[in-house]
Amino acid sequence: MFDRAERSVETIITGQQPGEKLTLARQMRRLPTPAEAKLWYYLRAGRLNGLHFRRQQVIDGFIADFYCHAVGLVIELDGGVHQDRVEYDAERDRILTERGLRILRLPNSAIETDCAATLLLIAASAKLPQPPPAESQLPES
Repeated sequence: MFDRAERSVETIITGQQPGEKLTLARQMRRLPTPAEAKLWYYLRAGRLNGLHFRRQQVIDGFIADFYCHAVGLVIELDGGVHQDRVEYDAERDRILTERGLRILRLPNSAIETDCAATLLLIAASAKLPQPPPAESQLPES
């Protein structure tokens, strides 16, 4: 029997997740950046249009800052660390997009300086139709 954390990951994104990624995600939930903490206040408990978001969600071995399964939306807050990870972020975005997820990248400063406009952007992104999964993700006939 899976514990609650493992079961919830399995129902969101199929496939086994490395234990170290789950541990790291838990640590990141306990110690969010100021921008993540502020955005989480507005996303948690369905506060944004009733959408259910998870934070620090492991998806295909990557940790997404925020993830809404219902609309297939990943929100990434980019701080200074991402300037040194451009290639990694591009590969990660490619893999998640192939899974049929949409990625919305926002600079930390957007949350810190104009949170209301950022929430409107997130809400508008959630209303966009979800793209079909990549051909490699379609079931065989």
